[in-house]
Amino acid sequence: MNGADNYNFIHKSSGKNDECWTERYAVEALLPYLENFRGKIIWCPFDTENSEFVKVLTENGYKVVFSHIFSGQDFYTYEPEKWDLIVSNPPFTNKRYIFRRALSFNKPFCLLMNISWLNDSAPIEEFWGKDLQLLLFKRRMQFKNKHQKEKINFSSAYFCWNFLPRQIILSDFSNVNQLKLLEDK
Repeated sequence: MNGADNYNFIHKSSGKNDECWTERYAVEALLPYLENFRGKIIWCPFDTENSEFVKVLTENGYKVVFSHIFSGQDFYTYEPEKWDLIVSNPPFTNKRYIFRRALSFNKPFCLLMNISWLNDSAPIEEFWGKDLQLLLFKRRMQFKNKHQKEKINFSSAYFCWNFLPRQIILSDFSNVNQLKLLEDK
């Protein structure tokens, strides 16, 4: 398989929890780190206009372009005409190829991902020679999923490149007004 075929094959694979929606507080946690990007165009490539990423960023004065595979804008083949950085919650399935594509643009990004991915060799291989940055949280994040009545939770972090002021930042969501966290068990 060549690279393009590999992307197409991988993209068609899906996990049952891939369409999970990020809660507002998890996006608001990024606001202090976005100040350095004021005036830049943020691309949210896995989002619709109803996404908390699009709503929170727009409400806070950032210029946002968004795209979603449901609108025929596949992240592996689509790219907006103008954008400066990526901020989003991609599907947790096929993460290696998502990060490979994000890194290929050579622009800053901040993507939410399950922290267990660090147990895999893929992040080391994909970020080899680049400075992986992590925004880690004290508690698990809750997500909405259309297939489940109850919210689901994952131990998640923002995996970034050229986005944070240092490689690892620990957060407790203390800058968030309406915190909805599931206590770690």
